[in-house]
Amino acid sequence: MDEALSGLIIPRHIAIIMDGNGRWAQQRGLPRLQGHFEGRKATRRVVEACVEFGVEVLSVYAFSAENWRRPAEEVQGLLTLMESALQEELADLCGNNVRLIPTGRLGELPESLQRVLEKARQETASNSGLTLNLLVNYGGRAEIVDAARSFARRVQAGWAAPDDLNEEVLRQYLYAPDLPDPDLVIRPGGEQRLSNFLLWQTSYSELLVMDVLWPDFGREHLLAAIIEFNRRERRFGGVADTESD
Repeated sequence: MDEALSGLIIPRHIAIIMDGNGRWAQQRGLPRLQGHFEGRKATRRVVEACVEFGVEVLSVYAFSAENWRRPAEEVQGLLTLMESALQEELADLCGNNVRLIPTGRLGELPESLQRVLEKARQETASNSGLTLNLLVNYGGRAEIVDAARSFARRVQAGWAAPDDLNEEVLRQYLYAPDLPDPDLVIRPGGEQRLSNFLLWQTSYSELLVMDVLWPDFGREHLLAAIIEFNRRERRFGGVADTESD
């Protein structure tokens, strides 16, 4: 492990809003899809760095529920790129002991992509290293709505009562209820918003906005983010131990 990480707390769960692919391409006079292709390389670099640093969970925002509003050509290109990337990277994921879980409204995706996602999930299910949570056709509000609907169906069937619902119960109906909440959310690209990303899970996450565009993001940026995370004082609504009444 890098000496710079010596003595530092490694975030158990890092979540990343992978932003800036389109701007990266436009700045270079390239098609937007080329930016997404370069962003794929950044994702691989970060997965490898998380394996090296000992991060337990990495969540990446691969395709949001709102991305369908983009031009049809770009949407098709994104989905095709994702499908080919999964096929090409599957052996490396297994080689790095990475477990992949796709989360989102997967049933709305093209059937070929659904099959590839399910194959990747099954073939990495027994891996015990980094968990790569790939958010595809994902929206934070949609996830909460889907969880509420699932619980409502149990009430309707007579298996639960409305008063049974609390935060811990609702959590069990989220897409990936067994994953810990993110300790650190990183947003490359400079935009200062969550963009409907893991709204339930990020209630007390540390948020770090970085100016680097996603295709340029690498191991050194992840290292800098972890160092910054260690400068933060996490209170979870309380007060610091050093503060007096």
